[in-house]
Amino acid sequence: MSAETLLLGVVAGLALGWVYFRGLWWTAERALHARRPGALLFASYLARTALTLAVFVALLRLGAGALVAALVGFVAARTLVVRHRAEHGRTAGGSARAPTSERREAKDDPLT
Repeated sequence: MSAETLLLGVVAGLALGWVYFRGLWWTAERALHARRPGALLFASYLARTALTLAVFVALLRLGAGALVAALVGFVAARTLVVRHRAEHGRTAGGSARAPTSERREAKDDPLT
C-alpha cells in the first residue's frame, strides 16, 4: 500500500464526510419547516447514502488500505462538522446557542 493511496483515501473520506454530515445538518434544519419533512429526510438519506457507497466502492478498488483510510477520514469529518457548527453557534434548528459552560451556569442558577 503506497502512501499516496492512503493519503487519497483520507482526503476522500474527509471530503465525503464533510458533504455527508453537512448535508445531514442542512436536511435537519430544512425539515423543521418543510411541508413534507418525511419526504425531504428520505430523499436526503438516499442521496447521501448513494454518494457514500459509490465513493467507498471506488476506493475499495484501490485496496483495503484506501477504504480504511477513507473511513478514518469520514469519521474525522463528523467531528470537524460538529465543531464547526458549535463554533458558529448554530443548532439543527438554526437558533443560536450559548457555549456549554454558559448553559450549565444558567441551569444551575435558581432564578432561571
